[in-house]
Amino acid sequence: MENVTIIGTGPAGLTAAIYAARADLEPLVLSGNLPGGQLTQTTDVENYPGFPAGIQGFDLMEALRGQAERFGTRIKSDAVTGVDLLDGGPQSLTLASGTVLETKALVVATGARPRWLDLPSEEALKNKGVSGCATCDGAFFRDVPIVVVGGGDSALEEALFLTRFGSKVMVVHRRGELRGSKIMQARALAHEKIEFLWHSVVHEILDVSQDTVTGIVLRDVRDDSLRTVDCSAVFVAIGHIPNTDVFEGKLAMADGYILPRECGRSFTSVEGVFVAGDCADHIYRQAITAAGMGCQAAIDAERWLAEVE
Repeated sequence: MENVTIIGTGPAGLTAAIYAARADLEPLVLSGNLPGGQLTQTTDVENYPGFPAGIQGFDLMEALRGQAERFGTRIKSDAVTGVDLLDGGPQSLTLASGTVLETKALVVATGARPRWLDLPSEEALKNKGVSGCATCDGAFFRDVPIVVVGGGDSALEEALFLTRFGSKVMVVHRRGELRGSKIMQARALAHEKIEFLWHSVVHEILDVSQDTVTGIVLRDVRDDSLRTVDCSAVFVAIGHIPNTDVFEGKLAMADGYILPRECGRSFTSVEGVFVAGDCADHIYRQAITAAGMGCQAAIDAERWLAEVE
């Protein structure tokens, strides 16, 4: 029987592990299908506190992993394929390896993944001009044309943020009107640096042969005609998918995101199960906010264990 099991090795999971390990809870961390989380697929990280010169995403996650292990965290390379959750515990987890383990407290820090266009050229140019996070990567594209794909609030927020850096920001949307909130639409439509490319979808991202983004090929959804638009970066903002499928019907959710029982706390709808990071956060989705939520979850789990024991 484990004291605390943490699912996920992104900033939320590893921060929770650091705090739980320092509380002598001997946490077990399950790495999941993407050890280190989304940051391992990011190059320069310049907005994480404490690194004035920036740090590579992979290096940051390796540092967090080492810090967690230093205090006694055990990390197991396995993924959760099934759960049996019980108010007050113990919680039962079925792993991809076939193992079934039980834990007194469970911290869910499974993160989320960006929704992509599923183009071969997009995959080839990720981190080479293709990104899913303007806050993370926008500053690398100063005084160049930038494309944002999407028409909801996420895309409009990304576009408005990117106007600080790009020479112009072109928003590609498959419809002739936006889906975002009225206030976000008004701000974006009124901004002098934002241009809208209506009734269009991205057919291809150029140029894989040059190993960097040089433009996009757009397809008009009305007549299938193609045209090329020059740009130096493409930000895909068509939503995120929380990695919570295994908890469907087991925990209270909204749009796939796990709901905390109380605002600002990590308690979920099942007593003894706590949540942290992007699997519960559809607003900020930053490494630093995920780490903060991981801290909260570990402290809540520690105090809960002390109360029930």
